[in-house]
Amino acid sequence: MFILLVEDDEVIADAICTYLAHQGLAVEHVMSLEAATTYIESSHFDLCILDLNLPDGNGIDWLCSLRSKRFSLPVLILTASDTIDDKITGLKKGADDYLVKPFDLRELQARLLSLKRRSSDRLSNTIHHGMLQYDLEQHKALLNGVLISLSRNEDLLLQTFLNNPQRVLTQNQLKNVLYGVCDDVASNALNVHIFNLRKKLGTQAIETIRGLGFRLGKIETKPS
Repeated sequence: MFILLVEDDEVIADAICTYLAHQGLAVEHVMSLEAATTYIESSHFDLCILDLNLPDGNGIDWLCSLRSKRFSLPVLILTASDTIDDKITGLKKGADDYLVKPFDLRELQARLLSLKRRSSDRLSNTIHHGMLQYDLEQHKALLNGVLISLSRNEDLLLQTFLNNPQRVLTQNQLKNVLYGVCDDVASNALNVHIFNLRKKLGTQAIETIRGLGFRLGKIETKPS
């Protein structure tokens, strides 16, 4: 999953980014609503973690604006505001979940997985695609029942494709998942990871859509 974290407390943000990275999740951290808007409009994210009291405005107002523009990105509010009225307001204004500071990082991860599962209309954390079975919580991929060893970047790419099975993803979107919005990435780095995924999952697993990007393809048999 590729997660946008909007949080101006650097200590909290560093803890979240470090923990989620160790769980195989990619996080892009911004400290303002202006930066969050830029990233939302230029990149593909699976989820957003949103603080409410930010230097350039109120997170609730930003969330209302996001929903008015028809962005359906699942949003988890993360804030010290813990009254029932605050929670009700946040949920009514478009939040999908609400977690109060201080919090346990394990609970945050569990809530993120739950949000992604609900947004994808899944009943469990396991995704099935052809002969592939992928566990989002344990980051395990089974092809025809055989465990497939994946690097961290291969795992992140596979998650992204599985979470967007019908969607063509651009090279920039996929690079953002792996490296964040960064210009210092070798031009062939993404292609290397795509090549390795095809070797492990089959040549048709990732389709190249010429001039547009890549899309999840057929995963039927174990590569020789």
